[in-house]
Amino acid sequence: MSFQSSELILDQNGKIYHLKLKPSDVANDILLVGDPGRVDLVEKFLDETELKRQNREFKTVTGSFRGKRLSIISTGIGTDNIDIVVNELDALKNIDLETRQVKRQMQSLRLIRLGTSGALQEDIPSGSFLVTEKSVGFDNLLQFYNIARTEESSEIEGQMKKHFGWPRETAYPYVMDASPQLLEKMDDPQFIRGMTISAPGFYGPQGRKLRIPLSDEGLNNKIYNFRFGNLRITNYEMESSAIYALASSLGHQALTVCAIIANRRRGDHLPDYQGKIRELIQKVLEKI
Repeated sequence: MSFQSSELILDQNGKIYHLKLKPSDVANDILLVGDPGRVDLVEKFLDETELKRQNREFKTVTGSFRGKRLSIISTGIGTDNIDIVVNELDALKNIDLETRQVKRQMQSLRLIRLGTSGALQEDIPSGSFLVTEKSVGFDNLLQFYNIARTEESSEIEGQMKKHFGWPRETAYPYVMDASPQLLEKMDDPQFIRGMTISAPGFYGPQGRKLRIPLSDEGLNNKIYNFRFGNLRITNYEMESSAIYALASSLGHQALTVCAIIANRRRGDHLPDYQGKIRELIQKVLEKI
């Protein structure tokens, strides 16, 4: 099977279309951040930088930390951007860009998202760190792919639909698991484990109301009260569900680690969280 140029798009220099990268430009260990400015922050921790490139919101730095080669890539905000980033990273490693054929030998990437998030449970304070064990997609990205879920994930999805009273015209929530190997690597008493919702927006989809009324004023209370065995929903962010879904389907490992910068139940917010972000970066780099 050969991919047509309209499906696997390269620029005039043979680089993948959005990321503007060639296969040799990117490492197998990749830190994903939303903000292009945070790429610069993570870069300060590297011992050496070999490549810097940016196209739109997609900024890449490749270098090394204590002898390990890694890349830092900004994704921008939202699961739609994750669809671009993960598919293009996989193409760089597992499709021959000259012949446009899938390679015989697959490479597995390790994708670790470093982000910020808002807690949904009162006992998760601003300034803490949270590892996403399961990610719940409120977006509709998975409706366009044939991606299998575990039996447990399907059961959680069914319970959520009933608990939330989910409307038929809205894409149903889907549940994806983190990489067990990366979860083990990030095992740390300072890291809370949780189940994270990836919302398709920052305001209404996360229950924030400014001038437009919400379709379900009680959604955040339903989220707060949801339980599946010992599992509860711990926080909101906007990318993890797509990272987990696409990575697992393509044979890659994925994990999200976030600094909690707000608590929605308490109504508080950590205005100066850059110190916590630097602390999180250092901890994650030392563990990978």
